[in-house]
Amino acid sequence: MKNLKTLAILLLIAGCATAQNLPARWDELTASDWPRALERSSRTCILPIGILEKHGPHAPIGSDLIQVREWAARATKKEYAVVFPDYFYGQINEARHQPGAFALPEKVVWELLESTCDEIARNGFDKIVIVNVHGGNPEFLRYFIQTRLEKRHDYAVYFFQPDKDSTYNTGYNKLHKSDQATDGHAGERETSVLLYMRPELVKMDSASIESGANQHRLSIPDMYTAIWWYASYPNHYAGEGAKATRQLGQFVTDYIVGSLEKALKAVKADTTTLRLQKEYFDRVKE
Repeated sequence: MKNLKTLAILLLIAGCATAQNLPARWDELTASDWPRALERSSRTCILPIGILEKHGPHAPIGSDLIQVREWAARATKKEYAVVFPDYFYGQINEARHQPGAFALPEKVVWELLESTCDEIARNGFDKIVIVNVHGGNPEFLRYFIQTRLEKRHDYAVYFFQPDKDSTYNTGYNKLHKSDQATDGHAGERETSVLLYMRPELVKMDSASIESGANQHRLSIPDMYTAIWWYASYPNHYAGEGAKATRQLGQFVTDYIVGSLEKALKAVKADTTTLRLQKEYFDRVKE
């Protein structure tokens, strides 16, 4: 009897170890891992979207990819989901005048995202969580997700958009040094996150060689135009990256990762979205 109990404990430990060692990254899984990955993730796949673009004169071209990749990697250690490999095909026309920008034609960007979601679903996932870092993507992504109702799909797409609570705001305000109203692309906040994640890639001595101030070169009340970003920030830099600190970067990262863990847990447990989506398509058919 004692030997049987010992064997059972060893099998349990071995099973737990195997589960813990199951890679989260799609490209690191083996084909034989696939059924376990689908089960453990509740058929949930993260699609982390960055972009390739200039990040001021001091931060790496792939800053968005570095951040979103790390968020997904950290969150899935506690709340398992499969993570699709690096995806940097988004809306970035506003940076085409700068070196390093990778901007595909609009139809290619749309069709690639649509085909990617379809292929993720074909491989067994029915919940796709888009995690985006690039500030030029949200409008495009929201519209893309809304158009998933154009025709019947057997999967749902979610867009991770973390809220900032009072605890976060208090801590953030204590650590943040520059004007928050003008802190944007490659500014203090984003540079701080990169200083925390990949300090060897950030050239802080170059953070002040270009201006990240709003140039206010265009003002048409109550109107939106495509050239607004270039008119305001021709250097593709908004804020003061020189004021970045590793402490702020760690604070921001910990909060976002914690929020993503909670969001993944909720998505994995969600049985309502797909049910309502099916109900909707059934009524459309009628």
